[in-house]
Amino acid sequence: SSTAYNTSSDYRLKENVVYDWDATTRLKQLKPARFNFIADADTTVDGFLAHEAQAIVPEAVTSTKDAMRDEEYEVTAAIEATYDDDGNELTAAVEAVMGTRSVPDHQGIDQSKLVPLLAKTILELEARITALEDV
Repeated sequence: SSTAYNTSSDYRLKENVVYDWDATTRLKQLKPARFNFIADADTTVDGFLAHEAQAIVPEAVTSTKDAMRDEEYEVTAAIEATYDDDGNELTAAVEAVMGTRSVPDHQGIDQSKLVPLLAKTILELEARITALEDV
């Protein structure tokens, strides 16, 4: 079994294609960090804080820093009506009582969107190394 994540990349879908841009300067603005998620304090991972990466690679980040969204929740559960053996209602049904609360709308990051920046930086660094070797 396998999982594939594909992004439309056919040249016929694109315009204004530019190959001459400075990836190294942009890459140096990223701030890779080591951290653990609050829900898994025992596991340290490498990654980025979404709001920091958003300024450099906005297409990689979803949502907005510190965003909130309204969420409906059940304050008290619904109660079904009860009946006696003859089908007579003993207690009436009661609808659930619902409430609304504000909860965090967490940001996400698609780290695969950083790959072109990384690849271009490697090419730029390789060109600089080659230029220095030729001196």
